[in-house]
Amino acid sequence: MKYLSVLKSGFLKLPVILFFLAGQWILSAQNPDTIPKREILSGTVTLSTKGLSTFPNLTLGKPAAIFDLSMGGDKFRFEPLLRFSMEGKPWIFVFWLRYELLKTEKLQFKIGAHPAYAFRTVNVVKNGTALDMQRAHPYFATEISPLFTPGKNFSWGPYYIHARGLESDLVQTSNFISLRANVNRIALNENYFLRWLSQAYFLQMDDKRGYYINSTLSANKRNSPFSISTTVNKAIDSNIAGDKFLWNLNLNYNFSKK
Repeated sequence: MKYLSVLKSGFLKLPVILFFLAGQWILSAQNPDTIPKREILSGTVTLSTKGLSTFPNLTLGKPAAIFDLSMGGDKFRFEPLLRFSMEGKPWIFVFWLRYELLKTEKLQFKIGAHPAYAFRTVNVVKNGTALDMQRAHPYFATEISPLFTPGKNFSWGPYYIHARGLESDLVQTSNFISLRANVNRIALNENYFLRWLSQAYFLQMDDKRGYYINSTLSANKRNSPFSISTTVNKAIDSNIAGDKFLWNLNLNYNFSKK
């Protein structure tokens, strides 16, 4: 128990360390030779009618705001994913560290790892008064992500995540295996186009298992940072607790600073 307490204490401090290191990297890159060559900061801000997750126990199920950020160089990137309910309460914080092992015209291969925190509201009694407080549940995960690009606007590949819960009352072991396909530009006319991302995946959470499909379709305007999208998640065969069918609508804002 003492070892677990020390591990958890260090784990809770890890995001602060990661932000500090990423900030130092960005500051060191601020010179005329490097700024034109690399993308320093990019991301997407999303307002969603319902916070969804491919892990059913992490689905919020109500309106959410999502900040999906990426900073770093060509090979190594720090990519925090911060999710909140519309009331401003934290939902999930994920702090990805990703490294690109290989990149060619037809193939990309990335690996990554992250600490993550899923927040839940718990009721506590303090000085005789019942209070609602946010409790952070820590996880750690690794990923393997090869991606094949046989054509200009089409890519596909397998994807794998292994996650561990760091508290005894959490799901202890999760395995996520998917096959993804991405059609980047489906032209509607000279100004508007669609993007389509779909995946079929297997999810194992301790002794529970399920097969799912997940699909996101977005409508985009050329040279506009805004887009709208919808995501559908459907359980095909699953004994994992959670809704068997979920969907939402999203307003997205994309940005990039070099």
